[in-house]
Amino acid sequence: MDGKVMIGSPSMALLQQFEKPDSESPSIKPWKRREKYAWMATLYFGTVMLYAARTVMPLCIVSVAAEFKWDKTQTGTVLSSFFWGYTMTQVLGGYLSDRIGGDIIMVTAAIGWSLVTFWTPQLAYISKDEKTTLVIIVISRVLLGCFEGFHYPSMTSIISRKVVDKERSFSYSIVASGSPSGTLFCGSIGSLLLVYYGWHCPFYLIGLTTMCWIIFMRFYLISKSRAKSRLVSIKDNIIADEHSGTPREKSVPWLSIFSKGAFWSIIIGHFCANNAFFILLSWMPTYFHENFPTAKGWVFNVVPWIVSILTSILSGVLADYLISKGYSLTFTRKFIQSLTFGGSAASLVAISYTSSFYGSLFCMAIAVGSCGFHHSGILVNPQDIAPKYAGSVFGIMNMAGAIPGFIGVYLAGHTLEVTKSWAMVFNQTALVCIIGWVVFTLFGTGKKIIG
Repeated sequence: MDGKVMIGSPSMALLQQFEKPDSESPSIKPWKRREKYAWMATLYFGTVMLYAARTVMPLCIVSVAAEFKWDKTQTGTVLSSFFWGYTMTQVLGGYLSDRIGGDIIMVTAAIGWSLVTFWTPQLAYISKDEKTTLVIIVISRVLLGCFEGFHYPSMTSIISRKVVDKERSFSYSIVASGSPSGTLFCGSIGSLLLVYYGWHCPFYLIGLTTMCWIIFMRFYLISKSRAKSRLVSIKDNIIADEHSGTPREKSVPWLSIFSKGAFWSIIIGHFCANNAFFILLSWMPTYFHENFPTAKGWVFNVVPWIVSILTSILSGVLADYLISKGYSLTFTRKFIQSLTFGGSAASLVAISYTSSFYGSLFCMAIAVGSCGFHHSGILVNPQDIAPKYAGSVFGIMNMAGAIPGFIGVYLAGHTLEVTKSWAMVFNQTALVCIIGWVVFTLFGTGKKIIG
């Protein structure tokens, strides 16, 4: 018996369990219906607050820039600096989520970005020197981006492990619809607070609300889920923890992944789609303030995001419907993504030819709404092509997708400073959308390429 493992022993049962494929392992079980609803609602609300924290500065930027005397280039620096940090933590977020558990990584990071959001108004007054204030705000935005960069890779890792394939598009679209919902929340409630109480108040509200969400998720949902997952199987003598990284997992096969054209198609496609989304997210309030100064902020900060919520949910319903009717994942992802790129590009070109507020609002609503289809296109594609490494692949993809957040947003501000032309900004953005559509249509796939 010394140094040997008997066939019927608990040790052998444990070793045999670790050798089973993912689909047979009890350590990674899909959520049951009630559990899935609870997690989907919680993840949705977390994404709402994530985007509220991200968009509160673009909402308030006109007032903040006026108070601290920033020009367009400096304003663009403040808006784009968020994405400097956001880019840094994507890969790390995906890796840690796949290894440790997306739930813990998500909550830990949320503590950071909620505190940065809450303290931003106080940080702005640390120094009386305007240049120093600019540097401090830029640093705070970088830190905000670093902490928020963990959220989507964590969420992708959770959903890829806990939701079955046929329900994944709709589930992800519901959770991801928290992004326009958060922007809507910030644009509506935040606009009212901005008008009546000043630009500081929206930061405080969002920071405090996020802290309440963290407390609920950590001390109720995660604690309850982890207690439930620590089950002892009398039959196999196995202790399973469904959220922890599985010891049998090998390292991510990056060389193999990087050699696939489908991988690079989602990198380029996500880059191009995010370029349009981030420019609209960051500069839309400024566009309406400058071109229609008498327009109500709660109108143009709300209507486009209501449309985006609807299209985000519709994208999941449509994707699952197409799959249920026998259409391939490849066709489904490409069709849904074509709605994103085509709708955004056409409306951005059209907005350059309208001078009325309602015409501009309509075009902007179509542009922002088209971005909602992205949630069931490229954004969920890492779970199709590399389900076992979805968090890590998504981290790489979203790191690339964050680059236009600081390059595109900054260049948009610089272009406006030099040319004073919004048409130039919108037409360039439309061209990038067309490039992304061509690449993903030619090289994208819904088939598993690794793992």
